[in-house]
Amino acid sequence: MNFFLSSAIATTLLFGATALQAQTNMKPSDTEYYSPVPPTVSINHGIPSDAIVLFDGKDLSKWKSEKGKANWTVANNVLEVKPGSGAIETTEHFSDFQLHVEWKSPEVIKGEGQGRGNSGIFLQGLYEIQVLDNNNNPTYVNGGAGSIYKQRPPLAQVIAPEKWHVYDIIYKAPQFNKDGILTSKGTVTVLHNGVVVQNNTQIDGTTEYIGLPKQISHGPGPIILQDHGDLVQFRNIWLRKL
Repeated sequence: MNFFLSSAIATTLLFGATALQAQTNMKPSDTEYYSPVPPTVSINHGIPSDAIVLFDGKDLSKWKSEKGKANWTVANNVLEVKPGSGAIETTEHFSDFQLHVEWKSPEVIKGEGQGRGNSGIFLQGLYEIQVLDNNNNPTYVNGGAGSIYKQRPPLAQVIAPEKWHVYDIIYKAPQFNKDGILTSKGTVTVLHNGVVVQNNTQIDGTTEYIGLPKQISHGPGPIILQDHGDLVQFRNIWLRKL
C-alpha cells in the first residue's frame, strides 16, 4: 500500500472516530432549533387560511379571458364552460403553488375519447393537467384524466362515483438562467380524488397537441381553464403560494 493511500485511510478512520465521539457526547438540545417558526394555518370549510380563493361560487372577479372579461356561466356556486367563449385565466400570476380544483363532466354524456367532457388546467399557462370524462371512455393514456397532457399518463385511472372529481396539485416551476437556458425542469404531484396519479413528475416542457414539448423561458404565469367545447363544471378553486 502506498504512503498516500495509507495516509488517506488513516485520516478517514481518525475523523470517523472523532465524529463518533462527538455524536456520543451530544445532548438532545444540540440538534434542536426554535426559529424561524412556521406560520400558523387554520382550515375553514376545507380551505386553508393562507389560500387565495380563485373561485368561491359567486363571481369571476379574479379571472379574465383573451377578450377581456371572463364570461363563463356562474350559477348555484358552480362555474361552467361557455363553449366558444375561449379559455379563462387568473388575473394574478404564480410560480410554485398548491392548487385545489374540483370539476365535473357534463350531465349529458356525448362523444367519446377526447371528445367527451374535455377541458384542462394549465399551470403557469403552459403545462396542462388533463380534465376528461374517464368513465368507460378509452383514449390514449397520456391524454386521460390526471395526465400531463401528451407527456405522462396517470399512475391510476381514478373514477368519481359522486360525479365531482377533485384535483390537488403541488407544482414547482421550472428554472431558467439569465440567458433563458433551462437549469431545472418543473415538477408536479397530482392527487386525483385523494389518489396520487403524478408523483413529483418532471414536466418536459409545454404540453403540445402536435409535436414535442418546447422549452420557453418564463417567469410567473396564470392558471388557465380550457374551453374545449364541452360543458365541464368547476367549483371550490383555491391556491396557496409555496
